[in-house]
Amino acid sequence: MVKIRLQRVGAKKAPFYHIVVADSKSPRDGKIIEKIGTYNPMTEPSEIVLDKEKVAQWIKNGAKPTDTVKALIEKAN
Repeated sequence: MVKIRLQRVGAKKAPFYHIVVADSKSPRDGKIIEKIGTYNPMTEPSEIVLDKEKVAQWIKNGAKPTDTVKALIEKAN
């Protein structure tokens, strides 16, 4: 199963995330299929950059967003 989820790339105590499409069995920071956005919770307000066309395409193809990513998608719209 394919999921849309967060991949942490930030330093210790400074989180930064890529929003990625990955196989549900791969580790959090493991192999990905495609990067479709970024999320920076350290800025005020938090910065969300998403390729909405790619998100819609992946969801249409059956990818399931995690609860956190689902909330970020709604917040970005």
